[in-house]
This record gives sequence, C-alpha cells and structure tokens, in this order.
Amino acid sequence: MVLGDFQAMAPNTGRPSFQPTQNRTIQGNKENTMSSLENELKQLIIESLDLEDIGVDEIDSHEALFNEGLGLDSIDALELGLAIRKKYNVQINAEKDDVAKIFASVATLAEFIESERN
Repeated sequence: MVLGDFQAMAPNTGRPSFQPTQNRTIQGNKENTMSSLENELKQLIIESLDLEDIGVDEIDSHEALFNEGLGLDSIDALELGLAIRKKYNVQINAEKDDVAKIFASVATLAEFIESERN
C-alpha cells in the first residue's frame, strides 16, 4: 500500500503535509506480482526440467513453451504440471481446463495460477 508523499508544509501548521500519491494503481501492483510470478515460473521450469544451459533472463514470458518456442514436449508438460501443483497447490485438470492455452507461455501459466489463487 502506498501511503503518499510529503509536501513542504501544511498551511498554517508548520508541519509537513501528507498528500496521497495518485499515480500508483492496483494495476501496477498486479503487474509487479505477475512479473515476480513469471520469474518464479521460469526458475521452476529450469529446475524441474533440468534445463541447465538456460537462464531465467533467456526465457521470454510471452514466447511459446512448446514446439518453435522453448521446445518443451508433452512429458515436460506433465512434469511441469506436477511441479506447479507442488509449489503453488494449483492443479491443472486436462479434462476441465484448456491445457493448450494455459501452457502456451510463461505469461499464460502465471495468469492461470494467479486466477486459481484468488
């Protein structure tokens, strides 16, 4: 929660005046949360799939995880789904959820996890 900025002096008091900061939004906080979650997911992908030759900064959050993107396969999806369930207590149900859309990218995985948490 952003409390605000102090301005020089409140009129007729000689004390600093507290003025709420107007330019900070919930959207900004959500973006920071999603960015943090995306980085966690990138690290989880690297660790759970033993991708030793790649770093978090080399994975684009919007790049495809399968085929032409990061190059993951169906076995990787199963392993990653299990790792997500263990770490975030979120289950991806292949019969109920649109798995292809959820696993499209790190960003879509983060969106799904965040929606399931709320």
